[in-house]
Amino acid sequence: MRGRIIKGIAGFYYVRCGDRVYECRAKGVFRKDNRKPLVGDWVEMDVLDEAEALGNISQLLCRDSELIRPAVANVDQALVIFAVVKPQPNFNLLDRFLIMMAQQGVRSIICFNKLDMDTEGIHREYRRIYEACGYPTLAVSAKQGTGIEALQALLAGHTTAVAGPSGVGKSSLINCLQSGVVMETGEISAKIERGKHTTRHSELIAIGDGAYILDTPGFSSLGLFDLEKEQLAGFYPEFAEHERRCRFGGCAHIQERDCGVKAAVAEGAVSKMRYENYCLLYGELSRMQQREGNRKQRGGRY
Repeated sequence: MRGRIIKGIAGFYYVRCGDRVYECRAKGVFRKDNRKPLVGDWVEMDVLDEAEALGNISQLLCRDSELIRPAVANVDQALVIFAVVKPQPNFNLLDRFLIMMAQQGVRSIICFNKLDMDTEGIHREYRRIYEACGYPTLAVSAKQGTGIEALQALLAGHTTAVAGPSGVGKSSLINCLQSGVVMETGEISAKIERGKHTTRHSELIAIGDGAYILDTPGFSSLGLFDLEKEQLAGFYPEFAEHERRCRFGGCAHIQERDCGVKAAVAEGAVSKMRYENYCLLYGELSRMQQREGNRKQRGGRY
């Protein structure tokens, strides 16, 4: 039988075949070949007990894509959810996520939730910043149902990895998109404006129109891996049209004179907030490369 892994917990994989979900183990041959089934995988399975819905995964079918973080398969876009307020959005974290997805060849959609709490209309500025960078961006209210139809239209026909920090209403939003799986929701701490992690594992959920969403555990920090500081500007698409004004080839847009990107920031053509995040990440990557260079000079000894 052919099915799709919708959840994996403690060595058990839950495979949906038609209207049934089978609890499966993976054959030892996968461990021998250093292959691990992932949520989102299409598989061949052998039914061991139809009445108890038990089976064995016998074959992993070809993957169209594989994400490292979150570790899921066959995803073709990502939906990153932040709250407009409570908690205030961490744009450095948002930019890190966008870079991580772009590194893996997956387009990102940005969704700002809790529109009902945005008494000052700040979501318009957030959308303006990221739409200018080429990202599809929308604002919704899971509580009031505002913007849900527009979001469903963006998800139709796709398998979408859904991620975001805790407390932004991710589980509430997923509950608005479908009726089959009720996700646990958490409260925000009034003291630290941080939510509890209510998602404990990745899970594939069908939401209709040929669409699936992969709910993934919340994240609070993301490191930048396998990225050289010289590559970072390529992940800020709004820089491209201004780089031709840079005096020096290979301009890092940090301390150089006559930098087109810095001029664009001063003119308001490039978001100051995005540029400041770029500088912070550039410095982080620079320090990482320096530490790696020092390690190699010491012959690999710490």
